[in-house]
Amino acid sequence: MNKITEHFDIKSKSYTIRNKQVMLDRDLALLYNVENRALKQAVKRNIEKFPDDFMFILTENEVDLMVSQNVIPSRQHLGGSLPYAFTEQGVSMLSSVLKSKIATQISISIFRAFIQMRKFISQNETIFKRIETLEQSQLITNTNIDKIFKALESKDHIQQQGIFFNGQIFDAHKFVSDLIRKAQKNIVLIDNYIDDSTLTLFQKNQNVSVTIYTHSISKTIKLDLEKYNQQYKKIEIKLNKNFHDRFLIIDDKEVYLIGASLKDIDVNFYKKMTA
Repeated sequence: MNKITEHFDIKSKSYTIRNKQVMLDRDLALLYNVENRALKQAVKRNIEKFPDDFMFILTENEVDLMVSQNVIPSRQHLGGSLPYAFTEQGVSMLSSVLKSKIATQISISIFRAFIQMRKFISQNETIFKRIETLEQSQLITNTNIDKIFKALESKDHIQQQGIFFNGQIFDAHKFVSDLIRKAQKNIVLIDNYIDDSTLTLFQKNQNVSVTIYTHSISKTIKLDLEKYNQQYKKIEIKLNKNFHDRFLIIDDKEVYLIGASLKDIDVNFYKKMTA
């Protein structure tokens, strides 16, 4: 074997670019013991012998990718111009163009290295596929974890659905309060059992209009509403006997099904639906 190839790891200078095993002009020039400029000139003089499946010129993006993946230390490593990439067939053609004994010997060494690499890839194809599957799975897991962390960190995070049991008075109260605070334009409450505590909840957002639909309006609630409207943003209560369930509608977009009346939110099942 040539002394150059004894100390030159051909496999380490073989790259996968555009799904092809290739070697770059600078590495081949070193192996062939010629200047890179002379190698490129020989290719240009015989360009008809180097179709795209024999040789292609790397793009700026491909060079940047090689640098980012530490395949090459820097762009300066490749010289001032974009490098030529030679496939196995291109290496064979290059040796015939250079027309030297050493070129033929080096080409044989390169062919043997390519053959060994193909054999290695073929024998370990299943392992590579498993690694790729694991990497994809890890990527999905990391993405989901990021989403969870962002949701936990979000100040505007509100549960989509759930159950509040006896004793969870504060949790249920806070949930409804958060819904009321998040409204931007209007709130509609459909609840057949309301009292002054219902009105009190809407003190938390004085920037939106509030309409309450209920099946009856007692004298007590009328008096409570009159006093409330004198101090806070006006709430309108309307009669409607067509509903049996309780709903809280935020900005005409989000509809929450409420299991119990807002005045009894210590035991409260809720579920969000999109309007």
